[in-house]
Amino acid sequence: MRRMRVSFALCGIFFLLFLHLTESKSFASTPKGRIADSVKVLREMSKQDDASTMGDLIAQARGVAIFPSVVKAGIVFGGQYGEGLVLRRDPVKKRWYGPSFASVTGASWGLQIGAQSIALVLVITNDKGLKGFTGNNVKLGGDLAVAAGPVGRRGELGTDYKLKASIYSYSMTKGLFAGISLEGAAINVDRNANQVYWGKPVSAENALNSPATKNEIKQLVMELEKIMKQAK
Repeated sequence: MRRMRVSFALCGIFFLLFLHLTESKSFASTPKGRIADSVKVLREMSKQDDASTMGDLIAQARGVAIFPSVVKAGIVFGGQYGEGLVLRRDPVKKRWYGPSFASVTGASWGLQIGAQSIALVLVITNDKGLKGFTGNNVKLGGDLAVAAGPVGRRGELGTDYKLKASIYSYSMTKGLFAGISLEGAAINVDRNANQVYWGKPVSAENALNSPATKNEIKQLVMELEKIMKQAK
């Protein structure tokens, strides 16, 4: 009985901690706010010496998903939540499409305590990976192969790392840039944000087939292009 009370107490503390963090990070943010935050994330990542490999992958990829703030918190039981957006890229025509808005969620159980907020960039390498962002509750590492993105300078890594997973994940927290494992996290389409941005109900698939030419998204596309150029 005592052990059960302790477990309930820990879960209650975790819930309050997670709720505080998500409120402080202004979740349910507007599409415009998510785009602006995504631009900031890319600018910060582009300053890292290790980011050139990420740019190399983006130049070959079918799309990119950016979650400016993913909150991870846990006291024995852990969870994570973040809101972001997805852009599709045609590597032949070198054009960007979208965005479609999305959320990422996850839970874990084990020896853990504490909380942090990370910026997350997912490089989508193939059509299967891109399709995963058009449905709900798509599991990373289950439905889609996901791997921690390689870091370092392009010439140091050779070609063995390229395009073996559907998704490569990168994170930034407290100035530290690195690949990160996201197995078990789930992706969901944010239909409400899509409707606000596009001015009408629109599916994720249709959003990702619409050219990324609206003024709101142009700055983000420019930042992605800059990162790709840095990798050359």
